[in-house]
Amino acid sequence: MAGAPLRVCLLTYRGNPRSGGQGVYVRLLSEALRDLGHEVDVWSGQPYPELVDGVRLVKVPSLDLWNETQLFRTPSLRELVDPINLSEYARTRFGAFIEPITFSDRVARRFRRGGNLRGYDIVHDNQCLGPGLLQLRTLLPVVATIHHPVTVDLRIAYQTAKDRTERFGLRRWYSFLPTQLRVSRSLDRILTVSEASKTDLHREYGVAQDRLRVVGNGINLDVFKPMPEIARKDNLLITTLSADSPLKGFRYLLEALARLRTTRPDVHLLVIGQPGLETGTRERLRDMKLEDAVTFSGRVAAEDIARAYAEATIAVVPSLYEGFGFPAGEAMACEVPVVSSSGGALPEVIGRSGTCGTLVEPKSGAALARAIGELLDQPERRREMGRAGRARVLDLFTWRRAAERTVAVYREAIAEHGARLC
Repeated sequence: MAGAPLRVCLLTYRGNPRSGGQGVYVRLLSEALRDLGHEVDVWSGQPYPELVDGVRLVKVPSLDLWNETQLFRTPSLRELVDPINLSEYARTRFGAFIEPITFSDRVARRFRRGGNLRGYDIVHDNQCLGPGLLQLRTLLPVVATIHHPVTVDLRIAYQTAKDRTERFGLRRWYSFLPTQLRVSRSLDRILTVSEASKTDLHREYGVAQDRLRVVGNGINLDVFKPMPEIARKDNLLITTLSADSPLKGFRYLLEALARLRTTRPDVHLLVIGQPGLETGTRERLRDMKLEDAVTFSGRVAAEDIARAYAEATIAVVPSLYEGFGFPAGEAMACEVPVVSSSGGALPEVIGRSGTCGTLVEPKSGAALARAIGELLDQPERRREMGRAGRARVLDLFTWRRAAERTVAVYREAIAEHGARLC
């Protein structure tokens, strides 16, 4: 390891290890940094991450208004005496998602009260991008990971909104974005997970090219691996639905499934996740007569997802945009061939179409159906793609490699910060 060990303060406003990618990213990156000999503290709001031995958790409690047991809880008067809590509650009541911003305020307040007693060398934010980071930057170099530009999520959701009321609600919910854009332009470095995201962040967020660095994610190879003892099925498609939003393109996969089942009635789809309450997915399944053809797993552990991949024939990623694409990489690590849209960074993960998987244009159920149908008819080609996918992940997407590149960015920011103070 080149250079002295670093003391890293890694921030994540949410750390749930079983819902979305933030908790997974923080847990696996912190573990890889620890394995390289660095000291890592993870500062997190609820739900808290599950961390490996040797990585310290510093809890930064929020109001946790959107927890797993209550859709929107009412805080006590004692909690609302805190001005940060009061701001979070009031703005959330008016339809804004403000949790990332108030998390950064809580972190900055703790630093003002002596939060750097452990002598951190650098602060690494995982996409909260709140104004509190600018206060921290007066003390320490601050870098942030932006997995993909959230402006894309807003634009796609806005385009698919049903009416003016829904569009107004989206503007309120995403009202954190102007603050995040402003903060991101002022940090020492922005890490992002693909060349596609780098290009889009420069265009959409206005982050200077010389502050952007590409550090690809890793795949958890201890979990996502071939399981030859499990028999692979011939007609089982698998996809993930960590967030049932228009960005994920699930409706196009349902269109593809309906087309396939006109000639292949045995094809079944396993969805890792569950449909949103207000997205219309259940109604769409009923209208398309696909209720018996689709199974939702609900929230399951990563080990169960890996076992599901071991049974699956083809993994499908119909997203309109991905900053990286964990589901594609995890399927490839399990030797499952992939049919994917070409949205965002997915071609960077999957590689040339026809080698580890097939890439099709986004927003096309017909294109997905054609590509899936062709692979269903070619078992030997599926096996070749699966082996090639595993080899690609081993070559490009390990967490050790991601941690080494992350540390290189840390040292760059530390050196520049020191020169600025001289």
